[in-house]
Amino acid sequence: QVQLVESGGGLVQAGGSLPLSCAASGRTGNMAWFRQGPGKEREFVVSISYNGGWIQYADSVKGRFTISRDNAKNTVYLQMNSLEPEDTAVYYCAASASSMWSDFARRGAYDFWGQGTQVTVSS
Repeated sequence: QVQLVESGGGLVQAGGSLPLSCAASGRTGNMAWFRQGPGKEREFVVSISYNGGWIQYADSVKGRFTISRDNAKNTVYLQMNSLEPEDTAVYYCAASASSMWSDFARRGAYDFWGQGTQVTVSS
């Protein structure tokens, strides 16, 4: 019953930065970002626990992307720096109804999904 809406996608040149946000219609538990590139399966990017105490990044984005959340605004953010053409994908926000521990890198850990926002990195 929670709706998620991603925003901030767009076109950026390689080496550039782009911030994404995901606004939830209500309170959520754990949250995450996944992405699906052209001709590829949806893959895990990063997750954050409900209180921000646990953060897990995919190796491909660690050191370049930063996740954060503002529970007062029911919003999670993804700051993407040093973007590469390989980062081109539809980025999806996900959230769990529960705040308890889970395998945050699995799609099955999340109950709600946004519609996705396109990020295109040009060379």
